[in-house]
Amino acid sequence: MAESITTDPLTPVLSATWGADRSWTLQTYEQHEGYAGLRAALRQQPGEIIDTVKESGLRGRGGAGFPTGMKWGFLPKPDGGPRYLVVNADESEPGTCKDIPLMLAAPHLLVEGVVITSFAIGCNHAFIYVRGEVVHVYRRLMQAVEEAYAAGYLGRNILGSGFDLDITVHAGAGAYICGEETALLDSLEGLRGQPRLKPPFPAVAGLYARPTVVNNVESIASVPSIIRRGPDWFKSMGTEKSTGYGIFSLSGHVTRPGQYEAPLGTTLRQLLDLAGGIREGHELKFWTPGGSSTPIFTAEHLDVPLDFEQVAAAGSMLGTRALQIFDETTCVVRATLRWTEFYAHESCGKCTPCREGTFWMKQVLRRLEAGQGTEEDLDTLLDQCDNILGRAFCALGDGATSPVMSSIKYFRDEFIAHQREGRCPFDPVASTLFAGADIQ
Repeated sequence: MAESITTDPLTPVLSATWGADRSWTLQTYEQHEGYAGLRAALRQQPGEIIDTVKESGLRGRGGAGFPTGMKWGFLPKPDGGPRYLVVNADESEPGTCKDIPLMLAAPHLLVEGVVITSFAIGCNHAFIYVRGEVVHVYRRLMQAVEEAYAAGYLGRNILGSGFDLDITVHAGAGAYICGEETALLDSLEGLRGQPRLKPPFPAVAGLYARPTVVNNVESIASVPSIIRRGPDWFKSMGTEKSTGYGIFSLSGHVTRPGQYEAPLGTTLRQLLDLAGGIREGHELKFWTPGGSSTPIFTAEHLDVPLDFEQVAAAGSMLGTRALQIFDETTCVVRATLRWTEFYAHESCGKCTPCREGTFWMKQVLRRLEAGQGTEEDLDTLLDQCDNILGRAFCALGDGATSPVMSSIKYFRDEFIAHQREGRCPFDPVASTLFAGADIQ
C-alpha cells in the first residue's frame, strides 16, 4: 500500500474528462471509456461485483467513510419484492462542493455507477436525490438519463443482459437535514424531511419500507473505474485503510481555489502547493478538513495525512474533504457564529438538544462576537455543546458542536479579546453595528 503519497501529478479519475469538449454529453463520455465498466459488470455475477468493491476498500465519500461494499452486503436476501438504490446528491454543507461539479461535468459517470450498483444489489428502480436549487445540475442529470435510455444503458433488457433499470432524478425542496439518509428517504416519499429512528436501518426498511442502499454521489461514481481497472489498481492509491482517490475542495483564502483530485492521505501542505498557496501576503490561520461540521485545524496540522484514520487521530474528521482555508484576517469568533447560525436555521426541530441547543449557542456567540460577553460564556458554550453531543436524534446536532468546541480549544484568547476590547478586533466598523443591540 502507498503510505507515502505524492500529489504531483494528481490522480484524475473522476475528473479525467472535465476539461473535454462538451464533457457532459454521452458522445464525449463514450470516447473516454464510458460505460466500459458497465459492459464488464454485466458479464459478471452480482455477488462478484460486490466482492470486488469490498476488496477495493472503497469507503463512503459522503463523510462517514463506511465501507461501500459492506453496506451493499447488508441487504437481506431477495424476497420477491422491490429493493432500491438512492443516491444522495443533496450537497448543502458550507464549504462542501465536490458532488455538484462532478454531476455538472460528468453526469454519465454517475449514471454508469448507478446502473452497475443497481445490477449488483438487485435493484430495478434507482433514485438520484439532487438539491433543488441547483437547477442547472438537475437539468444536466435529466439530459444524461435521457441519453442513457436512448442508447440502451437504461430501461428494459440493458445491453441484452436481461437486466431492467429505471432512474428517477428527484429535486429536493432545499433543506440541509435531507442530507441525512433517513430524512432524505422521508422527503422522497413526500413527507417532511426529518430523520427516522434507527433501527430499522435503510438496508432493512428504507424507501417505501423496502431494503434500500443510500450512497453518496462520489461513492457511486467511483464504482465504474473499480470494475474496469480492478481493486488492486484502486488500492495502489491512498493509504492502507483509506484506499483510493478523492476530490478535495479548496475554498477561501487560497490563490487558486477549486477541486483537486488526489489520493487519500494527501496533506494540506501538498494541496496548497498545487493551489498556489495562501493568497499573497497572508498566512494560514485555521481550516476545516471536512466541511463546517468537522472540528477546525490550524497551521500546526498542515502535514496531517488527509485520510479517515489520521485526521481522526489528530482530533477532527475527514468528512467530505471540504477544505475551507482562512488566513490571519479572519475572525474565528465570527466564522464560528456564521456556521452556528446556519445549523440553528437548518435544524429540523425534531429533537430538543439540537433545536434548543443550536438556538442558544447562536445567542451566546452573538453576544461574544459583539464584545458583550464574559469569559464565563465560554464555559456556557462548552456546556451547551456537551448537552447536544451524542444526545441529538441525528448527526446535525453533533456537527453543530464541532466548530464551537474546536474554535474555543485553539482560539480561546481571541474570544477573550472580544470581551476585553468590547468589540470584534478584526472589524471595528462591523462590530459597532452591534453596539446597543439587545442581544439575548
